[in-house]
Amino acid sequence: MKLILTQQVSGIGEPGDVVEVKDGYGRNYLVPRGFAIKWTRGAEKQIESIKKARSAREIATVEHAKEVAGQLQALKVTLRTRTGSNGRLFGAVTAADIADAVKSAGGPDLDRRRIEIGNPIKTVGSHRASVRLHADVNATIDVNVVEA
Repeated sequence: MKLILTQQVSGIGEPGDVVEVKDGYGRNYLVPRGFAIKWTRGAEKQIESIKKARSAREIATVEHAKEVAGQLQALKVTLRTRTGSNGRLFGAVTAADIADAVKSAGGPDLDRRRIEIGNPIKTVGSHRASVRLHADVNATIDVNVVEA
């Protein structure tokens, strides 16, 4: 099945890429979740707009990605959340929460889809999250979760 990706899918491609996947994977997973649209000649015209939107928010060069990584490494990110009596959070810290905390700490504007949290953050304390800035550059953010 030939599809046009609308979002990044790990191991498959970036938004705007035309990919060939197995029928079941495309029909049952990618298309219903909005990660891809079926390829047609009419839909092929949308590829340019998808790629333009991607290039507008993407870090273009490796040098720029390394510069942003340096900014993130030097940043002290503190996230205030509601907690229970024993230091456990109500819910978990999401990638969007981390992106907002980085922005409010004076860091660069990050896309929440590029932030990867290893284990769910459900306790107060210091935690790490990684950010895929470029295909060759990853950065690590230290997030300090405190009680609000």
